[in-house]
Amino acid sequence: MAVRIRLKRIGAHKAPFYRIVVSDSRSPRDGRFIEEIGYYNPIESPAVVKIDEDKALAWLQTGAQASDTVRNLLSKAGVMKKFHELKLQK
Repeated sequence: MAVRIRLKRIGAHKAPFYRIVVSDSRSPRDGRFIEEIGYYNPIESPAVVKIDEDKALAWLQTGAQASDTVRNLLSKAGVMKKFHELKLQK
């Protein structure tokens, strides 16, 4: 099973709000997911991103692949830097 970390849209029309979820890559965008690890609100100024770093690192270490957008959000939050440092320590 290929596991992806991606966005799930839950906002209203012209008012997007996203949850950052871990899901099977074969499931639809807004379908079933394994675990919710954060959220992203692009409407507020500045955009609000809240990510549970421990859960995100755990999923990345077990082989979950982040989508391009989520990878950018994780980088801005500093999670990807911690992940790469952990990989270099091993």
